[in-house]
Amino acid sequence: MPIAMTVENCYIDSSALRQLYVHDANSAAMAAWRFKHPGAVVLTRFGRTELMNSMASAVFRRDIAEVVFQTFGRLLEEDMADRRLHLVDVSWRTVLDQAAELSRKHTPVLGTRSLGVLHVASALELKVRQFVTYDARQAKLAAACGLKIIRP
Repeated sequence: MPIAMTVENCYIDSSALRQLYVHDANSAAMAAWRFKHPGAVVLTRFGRTELMNSMASAVFRRDIAEVVFQTFGRLLEEDMADRRLHLVDVSWRTVLDQAAELSRKHTPVLGTRSLGVLHVASALELKVRQFVTYDARQAKLAAACGLKIIRP
């Protein structure tokens, strides 16, 4: 029996979630996917941190203007206040232990970065079934862990 696609049983990593806040190569596809899948997106504090850092780094690199970053910050807060994003806690001890095991088992073959491993471990801790990402190595790791990969 196929798994029903709902945003509630998805983990959307920061590379994909970022597409909803800045215009990028995948923004139109991600926005269309999100429109088809309304509901509260689960966001860990780690995911929020990485999303924020990604946007702040874009200012540093001069890929986006400071005003875009400030607007992003307001929109992120609005999305959390309006429950389009649902900020959740995970057991960091469990996530970090699982990430260490995933690294031991998969990184020698897949070359996954630590942050990617943490996203996958977070998804596993949340017991979701789908993983939305644009990061190819992270997607391979998530698939190796039995998650269905979605690349809008």
